[in-house]
Amino acid sequence: MELVREKPDISVIIPVHNGEVWIEECFKSIQTQTAVRHIKLEVSVYDDASTDRTWQMLQDWGYKFNSAGIKFTVSRNESLRPRGVGYAKNRSVKQSTGHFLCFQDVDDIMLPDRILHQYEVAKKNTDAIVGCGFCRLPADSTARFTRWANSLDNQQLYHQLYTSHGPTLVMPTWFCGRDVFDRVGGFSEEGKGTPEDLIFFYGHLDKGGKLCKVPECLLVYRYHQDATTFSIHESTIWSIRLARLQERVLNTWPKFSIWNAGKQGRRLYRSLHPKYQDRVVAFCDVDVKKVGKMYSPPNQSRHIPIIHFTQVKPPVVICVKLDLTGGSFEENLKSLKLQEGTDYIHFS
Repeated sequence: MELVREKPDISVIIPVHNGEVWIEECFKSIQTQTAVRHIKLEVSVYDDASTDRTWQMLQDWGYKFNSAGIKFTVSRNESLRPRGVGYAKNRSVKQSTGHFLCFQDVDDIMLPDRILHQYEVAKKNTDAIVGCGFCRLPADSTARFTRWANSLDNQQLYHQLYTSHGPTLVMPTWFCGRDVFDRVGGFSEEGKGTPEDLIFFYGHLDKGGKLCKVPECLLVYRYHQDATTFSIHESTIWSIRLARLQERVLNTWPKFSIWNAGKQGRRLYRSLHPKYQDRVVAFCDVDVKKVGKMYSPPNQSRHIPIIHFTQVKPPVVICVKLDLTGGSFEENLKSLKLQEGTDYIHFS
């Protein structure tokens, strides 16, 4: 369905699988964007083998969008086997024609100025992924994650790439030029269980891509148990984060310490390639029961000292989760007057 012919400025990219519950609210939020008054929009949807009423609802919404002067492009996977989010996003981008791409999950809701504000920033930052602030629905879900993502400044977008939270710009908020997408080559199509957003995000940075964010809340990011993110195993994300940490950070450090002599710090050590294990000179901690002792890795003859955090020398890989200690960890770290990104990296 493609009734409006004029080439759009912006294509809203929507992959969908069994989205009948969300379509009305999501599409109404696009239809009421302030940008539609003076920016040409396209809504590009790829239906990945839905078995509910999604396809019929897309036909109905096609007429609504076209009648409002918004180009609507839709196609679908007619097989009985979904190909996955990465595949659906790539198909949606491929069939679209806008100069800029605004990624939108069907279970989320745009606030009225989202497209307008991100478009203004993206025009000035054509090599960047542009994110934005968001609020959660329900409001009290993932509070720690939401605080983290919304509080990151422009430097932290680059420095906190390795935390378990994922990309420092949350995928449902992404907005970028088509050239950004083409330079990376699209999303992984490995299917269910693949963190295609994290892989794309790292690929973008590896090719010299930039990051920036509109700090205002422009998206309602819905939390529910059927969300795709729950199909991705933590160990898969760990492996991808670890590989890039080793290649991009540890490869430049002749020696380093690990902050956390407990479970997570030891897990990191055991996961490292042997050549990076050899560069670990100490663990540091605040626990007096650990400080002053040695960590003896399994099947190794070496013994690594556990020191008090005040004695640690940079650089340091930090394996302590943020925002979980009532501020005590953050105060301890601040007291050392170290520079994030140079003296320490979060891997937590």
